[in-house]
Amino acid sequence: MDPPPRLDKALARDVPVDAALSRTRLARLIEAGQIRINGAVVTDPKARVAEDDEVAITVPVAEDTHILPEEIALEILHEDGDLLVVNKPAGMVVHPAPGTPGGTLVNALLHHFGGDLSGVGGQKRPGIVHRIDKDTSGLLVVAKSDAAHHGLAAQFAQHTAQRRYIALCHGTPEASDPRLRGLRGISFEPGNILRITSHLARHRTDRQKQAVCWAGGRHAVTRARTVERFGTPGACALLECWLETGRTHQIRVHMAYAGHGLIGDPVYGAGRKLRQKALPPAGAEMAQSFGRQALHAASLGFVHPVSGAEMMFEAPLPADMTALIEALTPSSDASTVA
Repeated sequence: MDPPPRLDKALARDVPVDAALSRTRLARLIEAGQIRINGAVVTDPKARVAEDDEVAITVPVAEDTHILPEEIALEILHEDGDLLVVNKPAGMVVHPAPGTPGGTLVNALLHHFGGDLSGVGGQKRPGIVHRIDKDTSGLLVVAKSDAAHHGLAAQFAQHTAQRRYIALCHGTPEASDPRLRGLRGISFEPGNILRITSHLARHRTDRQKQAVCWAGGRHAVTRARTVERFGTPGACALLECWLETGRTHQIRVHMAYAGHGLIGDPVYGAGRKLRQKALPPAGAEMAQSFGRQALHAASLGFVHPVSGAEMMFEAPLPADMTALIEALTPSSDASTVA
């Protein structure tokens, strides 16, 4: 009843949720001539619609993707007919790009699925709902159908999916630190929980980086809690971080802004030196030469987009981060963090 006057807006409002057609997908169907109003093909998203108009949508069978399957081992924690949860290793890119056409998670998933994939967005490809950086390890959920992709994407957009990360940073964030207290966007919540609130946008001179800003960009909120301190006086720390939003490089950018960049981060932590005498020699050496940002997506929770079941997954720390923590821990207190 009383539809919006534009076709694209009317479709976005009135197409049943069960159809799992996103605004982007609907726009592509309009452009491809797959929408008819009262029997006539319409390709203009601004076309007028009125009450009692009959709008027909043709959803073509999913086409094969141009991305090639590759036989790459994957650690899969869960799989059903709608989605898959995978523990991505550090060093693996999630999606093919001009500089990385192969060897990605998507290439590996296409081989894993074989022909058993209904497709997402009109192509027989897995639906990447969220990403983690190439050199960040940990959990990702991947959709196998439009319905699953639509439902999961809504949860990530509404920030209801739960994502927790484990990180190692330079120094130790403390509520008692007057420097932190004086930084814009920094506050502490009960339990010595660091809260960083800003906007994030592309760096003005280095387009491969993100930067904190206060106008424009996208709203971002990161929280971090110190789990363990290493060295004296708090030369580095093990953090539990969680995201209220999920922006590109968010944890890495926010922690660097706070003065506690991640160990090994080649982009946002470059040039940082650990105080050698404040740490066990083996730990200081390993931390200084750590080959990637020490960041792991350790837990992931969401509501299953089809069954409605609450799902929670955890992935133990990878071997390189476990070894680094053990090296940073004095031998008398050595313990493995998982």
